[in-house]
Amino acid sequence: MKKIILFLAAMLFCCCSADNEVIAQTTMDKIYITIGGQTQSVTLVNNTATQELVAALQDASITVTLNDNDFEIWGSLGRSLTTKNEQMTAQPGDVVLYNGSNICIFYDSNSWSYTRLGHIDGLSESELRTFLKAGQNNISVTLSLTSGTTAIKSVNGNRLENGEYYSLNAVKVGNPSKGIYVKNGKKVIL
Repeated sequence: MKKIILFLAAMLFCCCSADNEVIAQTTMDKIYITIGGQTQSVTLVNNTATQELVAALQDASITVTLNDNDFEIWGSLGRSLTTKNEQMTAQPGDVVLYNGSNICIFYDSNSWSYTRLGHIDGLSESELRTFLKAGQNNISVTLSLTSGTTAIKSVNGNRLENGEYYSLNAVKVGNPSKGIYVKNGKKVIL
């Protein structure tokens, strides 16, 4: 038991710097789809296509125009991703890549050869039809890494080293108490 505690303490020490800065590795397993002011999360599968999509979304959100096809909304993603097509029957809520550069989001089922990207979380078939605007065309769809509710959109580079603390929603904090903040461009835990 003593060895386990020492090991855990060593791991904690290795992950934290002298000023309590935490170094964390995260995996991106979710993206967000926004349509008509509503946002839903998508749980991603782990493949090369989703890794490339997440990398592109780290630079900026992607907005595409999709059209209805009687069982899905689909259209050009505006870029090509690596495919790993497999014959499947897509189900309502599935998000797939077709022909390497088209994104398809299903509100019904269809069998074809796709590269699986993920699945929209927690919506029934009728809720999916409403959210995806089934039956309509020219649907503006934004893909992003944040739900849009609280996120730092940009950082002024010449202010990164000023030693000030900022909350995670980019508000300057004069006297920070315990919590997670941004200081000198890095997350810190007090």
